[in-house]
Amino acid sequence: MDTPSAPDSAPPPAGDRREFLTKAAAIAIGGAITAVPPIAGLCVFLDPLRREASAGASVLVASLSALTEGGEPRKFPVLADKVDAWNRATNVPVGAVYLQRLKDNKIRALNVVCPHAGCFVDFRPAQNKYHCPCHDSSFGLDGAILDPKSPSPRPLDELPVEIRKGTEVWVTFQNFRAGEHKKIPV
Repeated sequence: MDTPSAPDSAPPPAGDRREFLTKAAAIAIGGAITAVPPIAGLCVFLDPLRREASAGASVLVASLSALTEGGEPRKFPVLADKVDAWNRATNVPVGAVYLQRLKDNKIRALNVVCPHAGCFVDFRPAQNKYHCPCHDSSFGLDGAILDPKSPSPRPLDELPVEIRKGTEVWVTFQNFRAGEHKKIPV
């Protein structure tokens, strides 16, 4: 005997559809509410990385009395407040400069970093020139390349100098990319 079978395409009861829409809306709203705090936290965490660093700030390097007029260049450390993405440190060595007092209280400041490979140059008083021990290149007192065969792509990097209060030597310190013909700030 054949028993009547249930129809295959019977529509679901209306309560089941409402229940599905309610659950789907609850999941979507709950997911959005749950995602907001981690996304906000990530934005706060990454915020310092999106800010531009302040490069080339003027730094007090020496006193004018530490340099004799027409004297040989002297090496001075550059100490500055260093701020990275999350930390602040005061009086941290960020580099060094050679200062030379010219006539009329003008000061020449040269970055000690060789433009070729980033080595520190030395001043050789007996030869009255700068010397890079990494590739045996030499630079004049003005920073110009002395040897035409030098691998250095440019002269030593001269930095802006300002004398404040009549006795303070301030240098706008900046490092530049090594191996480049143009002075590209790091």
